[in-house]
Amino acid sequence: MTALLSQTWFIALMSVTLIGAVLSAVHHAEVIAHKTGEPYGTLVLSISVTIIEVSLIISMMLTGHEGSEFIARDAVFATVMIVINGVIGLCIFVGGLTHHEMTFRNEGTNSALAVLTALATFILVMPIVTISTPGPDFTKSQLAFAGIASFALYIAFLFFQTVSHRDYYLPKTEDKKTDINFHAHKPSNAKTAFSAVLLLLSLITVVGLAELLSPAIERGVAAAGAPKTIVGIAIALLVLMPEGFAAVRAAKANRLQSSLNLALGSALASIGLTIPTVAAIAIFFNLPLSLGISDLNMTLMYLSFFIGALTLAIGRTTLLQGIVHIIIFLEYLFLSLVP
Repeated sequence: MTALLSQTWFIALMSVTLIGAVLSAVHHAEVIAHKTGEPYGTLVLSISVTIIEVSLIISMMLTGHEGSEFIARDAVFATVMIVINGVIGLCIFVGGLTHHEMTFRNEGTNSALAVLTALATFILVMPIVTISTPGPDFTKSQLAFAGIASFALYIAFLFFQTVSHRDYYLPKTEDKKTDINFHAHKPSNAKTAFSAVLLLLSLITVVGLAELLSPAIERGVAAAGAPKTIVGIAIALLVLMPEGFAAVRAAKANRLQSSLNLALGSALASIGLTIPTVAAIAIFFNLPLSLGISDLNMTLMYLSFFIGALTLAIGRTTLLQGIVHIIIFLEYLFLSLVP
């Protein structure tokens, strides 16, 4: 296998297979989403991908190779930046090209962004400012509390989204009238169950191929002399491909509410599920875990949250807002290469 991973044709074959798995995952997730309705449908893909992403991170941590203590930090931070700027920016941009202006329920998106800001601060910023340990690390008790607090906050958000204020995450009435998917017949129970199985298989394929491609990515990064954090960004991009593709497709079909539910839900699940699990594994197996980000990344993250809050404030978007987010995303990628 190691010899094959050095062959260009084999890497190309895996890349094509990866794209096929992504398209398959998006199709089956949309079938399930149409059956269950919003916002439950968007939770299916985001939570499925996050659970498998957790498995990928833990497996890499348990190998104990150099830099494994930064895997969770790099993956979570990259996910936040990719979602807030890359996915949301591309959705608004693509939708804006076709529909000029799109609307959504800002009550739900603002709530999701508030929870995401709190979660990111708990996990990625607090290790920098605590004084019990030197460097960007938590003590075991601090790590345990941060994991419990993150999980509790995520569960509270899920209750808010799916039970107490579900209407905040549903498309506006005028958007439902033009949404052909909303009025189409729902798939049967058998078709939905079949799609659920195929979705799981597709997601496992995506993450498995991402893990297989990671050595080739690492070699490319080393050959280019780029920072190791680029590996985390590349893996996060691969893992987020199904969600990103589904979100952009929804935006192009003038279903920005679904795009935002999926994008923000992915970022929330990435912290709210990943960190508690990783923290428990690190404490149980006594593994090193470093979560604090640099001052540069902290600045980029809070710029993203600030611009995101402005974008989501009024419940409608235009092409310009998408361009702003995409430029911030490109700035993040450039500064990751040239910090």
